[in-house]
Amino acid sequence: MQCRKVYRFRLEPNVTQALELERTASVSRFVYNWALDLCQTHYTNTGKSKPWSEASSELTKLKQQQRWLYGFDSQMMQQSLADLERAYTNFFAHRAKFPKFKKKKSARQSFRIPQRVRVESGKVYIPSVGYVRVRQSQEIDLKTKSATFKRTATGKWFVTLVAAFDIPDAKNPASKVVGFDAVLEPPLYLVGSDGSEVRAPRYYRRMEKKLRRAQRHLSRCQKASRNRSQAKVQVARIHERIANLRSEFLHQLSPRTIESWDAVCFEDLSLKSLAKTKHAKSWLDASFGEFLRQIEYKAQWLGKHFIQIGRFFPSSKLCSECGYKNDHLSLSDREWTCPACKKLHLRDFNAATNIRREGMRLLAAGSRRGKTPTDCT
Repeated sequence: MQCRKVYRFRLEPNVTQALELERTASVSRFVYNWALDLCQTHYTNTGKSKPWSEASSELTKLKQQQRWLYGFDSQMMQQSLADLERAYTNFFAHRAKFPKFKKKKSARQSFRIPQRVRVESGKVYIPSVGYVRVRQSQEIDLKTKSATFKRTATGKWFVTLVAAFDIPDAKNPASKVVGFDAVLEPPLYLVGSDGSEVRAPRYYRRMEKKLRRAQRHLSRCQKASRNRSQAKVQVARIHERIANLRSEFLHQLSPRTIESWDAVCFEDLSLKSLAKTKHAKSWLDASFGEFLRQIEYKAQWLGKHFIQIGRFFPSSKLCSECGYKNDHLSLSDREWTCPACKKLHLRDFNAATNIRREGMRLLAAGSRRGKTPTDCT
């Protein structure tokens, strides 16, 4: 199985290098907007989509007319066309909206170079820019394929290097299996079938008051003023702080969860539906989708098993002792007694136990994702 590994480092450019990075990102945005306008004009005149091979030829003609484009990396410009092609593909596949023109004044700028970017001796080589200092937090032990350079809303530059490698499927026997129930009831985040509990950090809730003050100050600033620009950066810093804390929490929790067990079982939650409820802010703050994504690929790296049971499996309503199904259980019931065997259940621990049992059944059947008749409709 082929997997990707991503290295992300922060750049430390000087004033001249930061200006060159911004100019390169501006050229990437210029080529993207030019190609988007070219495609829209061609569709308006002919009613057909423009072939991407013709767009690449038009780009060569554009460089001959605009001689200043030769001062920038050619692969970076071709990658802008590839990004636009991917945007059209996602639109026709109903995964995204129709491509929009990129704004010049947007705080977030980026460009991508597929080759010739290398990191050595604490510096990264960028074509048409040169060597730029980088905060290299780990060694690069794989051959990288592409590099993406991004500027955040707070003005920080980052480089993301992508590498691909092959790993074998998990063949080790799963002697130690655990089930986890995702909990939104404060102060818990996860409850395991082994009795373990993980407390929810609730970073957004903790910094909501500070964020509200910064946003209120931003709304009162005069438009196009220097104070408003500074206020926007301050709001972006708070959002960045929340995102960094949440990312650190997930990257520490996910390997700790995987390394202790041979197989981990979770419920396949409908996170899009949960994000539309009255608890949407709490579900998004918990970031369960990102947590499960990290659990899945880190389990593949370590040769462990990751099992997701069907989302319609009644893990909370089933008695883990006798299998009785309590159809009258409500969301507010944190404890309930089984009418059949008189066993007192803690709702979350009982659900985690049932998830573990169902995950073991799927693992024995050779499946990693549970399916029910309702899932297939």
